[in-house]
Amino acid sequence: MNLQRLLSHCQAELPGLLRCLEQAVKTESPTSSKRHVDRLAKFFAAKFKRQGGKVRVLRHPQAGSAVVAEFWSERRRKKRSARPILLLGHLDTVWDIGTLRRMPFRIRNGRAYGPGVYDMKSGIVCGLWAIRALQTLGIQPASPVRFFLNSDEETASVAFRPQLRAEARRARAVLVLEPAAAGGALKTSRKGVGEFRITVRGRSAHAGINPEAGVNAISELARQLLRIEALARPRRGLTLTVGTIEGGTRPNVVPEYASARVDVRILRLNDREAIERKVRGLKPIHPQARLVIEGGVNRPPMERRRAAALYRRARELGRQMGMNIQEASSGGGSDGNFTAALGVPTRDGLGGVGDGAHAAHEHVILSELPRRAALLAALLATL
Repeated sequence: MNLQRLLSHCQAELPGLLRCLEQAVKTESPTSSKRHVDRLAKFFAAKFKRQGGKVRVLRHPQAGSAVVAEFWSERRRKKRSARPILLLGHLDTVWDIGTLRRMPFRIRNGRAYGPGVYDMKSGIVCGLWAIRALQTLGIQPASPVRFFLNSDEETASVAFRPQLRAEARRARAVLVLEPAAAGGALKTSRKGVGEFRITVRGRSAHAGINPEAGVNAISELARQLLRIEALARPRRGLTLTVGTIEGGTRPNVVPEYASARVDVRILRLNDREAIERKVRGLKPIHPQARLVIEGGVNRPPMERRRAAALYRRARELGRQMGMNIQEASSGGGSDGNFTAALGVPTRDGLGGVGDGAHAAHEHVILSELPRRAALLAALLATL
């Protein structure tokens, strides 16, 4: 396979790629709006069908739709054992409907801006253009290629998690179209992510007349949060961060209720059971307080050993096309965490190169888009 020809083709295709990306960004798709995620699912389903894919749209009563598409399915027919390569992405963004009015899609100084352009609509479009490139150049992958576009990745991937895992178990490898790390680096490890909810029930009383008759839920919660923070081991990649706290009704009432939500991150799968046991095992300090602890790690870590071989392959293919592909670790999670935890070789961070995920300056670098499409195409063709 002539990799330089592949790269040149993808570079010539940049105008069409950009038109598709603009349409995708202008189709707002916050996780919380089923109707809008459904619209984007319909948009990409039509694109996949036009490209010859066998497409299914998976409906959900509460969440937006997911999309499954397969290309080169004849590879499976000719060789029954042919396991597909899975391209994995998500349709939803963190941006509310109406964000486009203050963050419109625009191109400036070689960058494209807009809500969701980096995380992660550019990755989906690059994946589609990789397939287009292989088809146009007559390059036949040895395996079928499947796309799975999730609909609620930004809120822990609850709606279609069983389907996501089933797709991964059938796959030879998973290529995650999440945005690249700084400088275009691929992500070879990610922290596991979760959340604890700590609720304290105390007893109300008049703060001036008989405060001693009350059980102060806020005071109890504060002491428990100090205990929880002491369980962190930052050098091991284990962090616990108090993100929100609420409680009480007014200053002259001893509060009977307080709660907090605590973000938990782990770098090693072995830390999951230990930190969940320690947090859930906390006991009330005040003998009359009641403590309820819920939650835990809901997205396992993606450990580097699951991605090292794919990284080496991507780095070598990139080198042949004049790219210097590096690797990085991420504190954030993705659906690649789930696939890697199943033991499936997973390569993350293959999407757009830019900056500003979940931020007002979110953008991708235009010149990098065809390079990412070419790298994806090369991986699909050679794995």
